[in-house]
Amino acid sequence: MLVVMQEDAPEAQVQAVIDRLVGMGFTVHRSTGVQHTVLGGVGPVDDFDPANFEVMAGVKECHRIVSPYKLASRHFKPAGTVVKIGGVEIGGNKVVTMAGPCSVETEEQIECAAQIVSNAGAQVIRGGAFKPRSSPYSFQGLGEDGLKIMRQAADRHGLLVVSEVMDRTQVPLLVDYADILQVGARNMQNFNLLRELGGIRKPVLLKRGISATIEEVLLSAEYILSGGNYEVILCERGIRTFETQTRNTFDVSAFPVLKRLTHLPVIGDPSHGTGKRDYVVPMARAAVAAGADGLIIEVHHDPDHAVSDGAQTLRPEQFTEMMRQVRAIAGAIGRTA
Repeated sequence: MLVVMQEDAPEAQVQAVIDRLVGMGFTVHRSTGVQHTVLGGVGPVDDFDPANFEVMAGVKECHRIVSPYKLASRHFKPAGTVVKIGGVEIGGNKVVTMAGPCSVETEEQIECAAQIVSNAGAQVIRGGAFKPRSSPYSFQGLGEDGLKIMRQAADRHGLLVVSEVMDRTQVPLLVDYADILQVGARNMQNFNLLRELGGIRKPVLLKRGISATIEEVLLSAEYILSGGNYEVILCERGIRTFETQTRNTFDVSAFPVLKRLTHLPVIGDPSHGTGKRDYVVPMARAAVAAGADGLIIEVHHDPDHAVSDGAQTLRPEQFTEMMRQVRAIAGAIGRTA
């Protein structure tokens, strides 16, 4: 259920509503907006009358939330969530770009990538220190050494760091080095990992699973939100269909749909969404035009010799041109990039 407090409701009235919700068996999640405090009650309680709350002092309105995802629902925070990390805001008016190689390979490679990313105007460097690969014989990443390399390069160039966490045991390590922890498509329904991430206080980038519906990715986000971590960023990275001309089918329609259903910011990953370098820039343009709050792009100084995902990785000049085009499209729809 959802209880919206009046604009001038004092803390004592808010607490009285919280106490009543807790007494009925609800777990209460509080969201304080510009004008109203919103209380989300999550629990197995079905037998209640919203009118009993609407007559309480300080309450503006009360609603049942019928969707299975309560905290991720747009009703919980109609104004939308803006994830703030230092001076970067994801979910606001500015389209944020995260970019870098698929994998951390060497110190020189990441230094070069950080310079490319920074010079082009992106705000976050991406790179995998732990790589979930389909084959056990493929490059699996440099681990903590890779995280150190990326953190140092990011600090030198004024960038944030996003990197993938694959297992609950890796969470403390990623928290030490990364500004944003990424949950890859293969782990979207790793519920033990999602619960663990609900207990930290760092943003989580949650990618849509390869065959997941929009409702399923929102339910996965609900695991993190229900643990108390409200800084969740969703990512559309393409889904598996019968089409073979691209690695995945990049679902551009997911952006307006998610914007209607959830308050969480949504970014696009056209690199994994297409799997082919020539299609990344057009799909990046499409994502921004469709309402994406940001992009995550693979770029490498020498993609033909990258240890992983070279075919979908942009060359530096392609990335710079993509940023120019994205800024133009953002401007056309009243945003900046």
